[in-house]
Amino acid sequence: MDQAVVRAAKLDTATISDALDKLGIKGQCLGIKPRDHNFRMTGRAFTILYGPADVKPGTVGDYIDDLEPGSVVVLDNGGREDATVWGDILTYLAHKNGVAGTVIDGACRDVHMCLKLGYPVYSRSYSMRTGKDRVQVDATNVPVNIGNAKVHPGDLMRGDSDGVVVIPKEHEEKVLAAAEAIEAAEEKIREALEKGMRLDEARELNKYHSLQTREE
Repeated sequence: MDQAVVRAAKLDTATISDALDKLGIKGQCLGIKPRDHNFRMTGRAFTILYGPADVKPGTVGDYIDDLEPGSVVVLDNGGREDATVWGDILTYLAHKNGVAGTVIDGACRDVHMCLKLGYPVYSRSYSMRTGKDRVQVDATNVPVNIGNAKVHPGDLMRGDSDGVVVIPKEHEEKVLAAAEAIEAAEEKIREALEKGMRLDEARELNKYHSLQTREE
């Protein structure tokens, strides 16, 4: 079992975001939102880079059968909202094959299917307009850009009701450790508040601000 995935699944994106800021790592996938705020997603990235369709358009989604269970499909369509790259058949197959979720810098469609199946889809927007003959897969498992964050194949992806963060594989141990320390301090603060302590005192006692201060 991938212990980094297990650890990340216990942390929310806000806590991981604070850890990324502390370490000076740009991992917040800005503008990428869940299609349902109940969605939760954790797994390693399988990346797809899209580009405008050629005169003889290439494929849009035939990669789906190559994904390992637990993977997160990460689709870079350059933020395009006029040509979708994910729909109901891909949602059905991904859910059936145990894929952990889908992240799109661009638009999806057939939102009803991901809601019906409870399959996590995070995207910049949604639309009914197909990407067929408009966009095509240019490359598979290459570095991509998602919401101004770089995602490499195998990077750790975490999604919840606030959005999506990426933890670069080469930094995941220190990011997870920092996030776990922040989460532990916040839990102690909540316990102190429950006992009637002032917020500023509880934060000072648990060195909360230093946990989120950028490391030099």
